[in-house]
Amino acid sequence: MKGTAAHIVRTLLLSLITLFGVSVLIFLMLRVLPGDPARVLAGLDASAEQVDRIRAQLGLDQPLPVQYGSFISGVLQGDLGISARTSRPVALEIVARMPATLTLAVVATVIGSVVGVSAGVVAAVRRNSVFDHVISGVAMMGVSMPVYWLGLLLILLFAVTLGWLPAAGSEGPLSIVLPAATLGAFSTALVSRMTRASMLEVLGQDYIRTAQAKGAPPATVIVKHGLRNAFIPILTVISLQFGALLGGAVLTETVFGWPGIGRLLVDSIAARDFAVVQGLVLVYALLFVLLNVFVDVLYVVVDPRIRY
Repeated sequence: MKGTAAHIVRTLLLSLITLFGVSVLIFLMLRVLPGDPARVLAGLDASAEQVDRIRAQLGLDQPLPVQYGSFISGVLQGDLGISARTSRPVALEIVARMPATLTLAVVATVIGSVVGVSAGVVAAVRRNSVFDHVISGVAMMGVSMPVYWLGLLLILLFAVTLGWLPAAGSEGPLSIVLPAATLGAFSTALVSRMTRASMLEVLGQDYIRTAQAKGAPPATVIVKHGLRNAFIPILTVISLQFGALLGGAVLTETVFGWPGIGRLLVDSIAARDFAVVQGLVLVYALLFVLLNVFVDVLYVVVDPRIRY
């Protein structure tokens, strides 16, 4: 594990450069976008003096290098700034919304992993059968379908027409069903396609035929010898999809009124709340970095032959 530990440390050090680049990029992008956050907060009827006072309170009257220095200095101390909309610390705003987004992403990832891997294995084992064609066709639809459009269709069917599930909000356990199904549809389709392709490659190997010739049960051949050896690329897709689901939750949370950080990001962009947007983007970047490190460790657990 010494090589793995050294690899993790090296990855974390390189990730610091990535996080620094992300912080510079989002800082500059927010400053070049049209609109004045001080004017938005002050209101259309505010005087020029009131707008200038709010701009000074937000530090927007300082040169850009000074503004960035104040921002990054606060980040290094764990201070992401103060929300201009709510006057609360940005860190508290994110912490309050993070559990909802993580819950949604985890449930959607579980749906995508379980259904996607199962469907992909069936499609590979029954290659060129009716099952294979149906699963491949549904997977193609899932990959091509926009998340927000699917969400609206599910609301129309299960909430408006049938009345089985709530259309929006987070009141009760049933509230997560529609947003999780919507968010997990693309993941399910992508995982099933990767599983099918990876399994087809593995099932053609000599050790699979050897296991079959020795009389190993079909389930053992498929799961122990086939799926386990095909799981590395599948694990990569699942981990990338989990990170993508955190970002994809922006649209889903907006459609379903889910109180997560995705909806917070949309509201903050509309209000030109620089501090919250900067903090959320950095949190997203940090989650991706930690996820990549976690997956590197999982590679070694899943396949002990892997060494860094």
